Amino acid sequence: MKKSLIGAAVASLVAAAAAQAQDIRPAVVYDLGGKFDQSFNQAAFTGAERFAEETGVAYRDFEIQNDAQREQALRRFAQQGYEPIIAIGFSHGSAVEKVAAEFPDTDFAIVDMVVDLPNVRSIVFKEHEGSYLAGIAAALASESNAVGFVGGMDIPLIRKFECGFIGGARSVNADIEVFGNMTGTDGSAWNNPTRGAELARSQFDRGADVVYHAAGGTGVGVLQAAADEGMLGIGVDSNQNALHPGSVLTSMLKRVDNAVYDTFTDAMNDEFSYGFDVNGLAEAGVGLAIDENNEALYTDEIAAAVEAASAAIVSGEVVVHDYTSDGACPY
Repeated sequence: MKKSLIGAAVASLVAAAAAQAQDIRPAVVYDLGGKFDQSFNQAAFTGAERFAEETGVAYRDFEIQNDAQREQALRRFAQQGYEPIIAIGFSHGSAVEKVAAEFPDTDFAIVDMVVDLPNVRSIVFKEHEGSYLAGIAAALASESNAVGFVGGMDIPLIRKFECGFIGGARSVNADIEVFGNMTGTDGSAWNNPTRGAELARSQFDRGADVVYHAAGGTGVGVLQAAADEGMLGIGVDSNQNALHPGSVLTSMLKRVDNAVYDTFTDAMNDEFSYGFDVNGLAEAGVGLAIDENNEALYTDEIAAAVEAASAAIVSGEVVVHDYTSDGACPY
């Protein structure tokens, strides 16, 4: 009798969990560049796919082609009863703010922007901390005493990556030269690999032998140029080490995949929360990728220096400057 009761209870819990899981209809709206940009958007896609595979819960997604579609896509998903709806990228900020206010009973989330509404989760990252580690790796790998950075759209968020990178490189070598270029000032800057390659080559011509990018799909061109020139590139957001094995020193992981996965999982488990969700080194929200594609490049010296710096940042002994706090880079 007891076994029957236990079995019935377990079956009931499983059925309840399944019913609750089916109650959510999650959706993703990607930023310009699309879900196969092999970087920022693709990290979000990876997280959504992992959630779907593990839970069996389907999700909808949409790849915008222009800025006008941001608001349209969010509103359409809300009207159709999708929830939670997660917008990938700071450029969705005003659209999320407007649509979330129109649908106060629908849960929204946004990556890389803060929208101060009671039904929105704002997911932000300490990109400067991860970029600091990338700068350490670059400086230790460099033989020319010069490294470079190629950003996508020239905005404070990308300057945040650049500044952290400079800080990390100069923590190793105060005299190292750091070249920097931004790709553009509008959304097209995220999807211009040809221009990314041109900027990387110009930095190699000036003496850099390691270039880090934070440029979305544009960065694919940066890494290609590094491989073509026999130099080293550093990937970003997703693990890009496999794009050019032996030419990508490492990738600065920004765990947008986990952010999407956790957002959907929390909603499924009725644990969705609002307000700030901050992800830095302490939260394993950023870090460097090491795998079979870069292990020969990622020396013991680099590994030890990165591990020591990471521990110092997490403990508070080292505070990496956040460019977005004052619009300046002191390194």
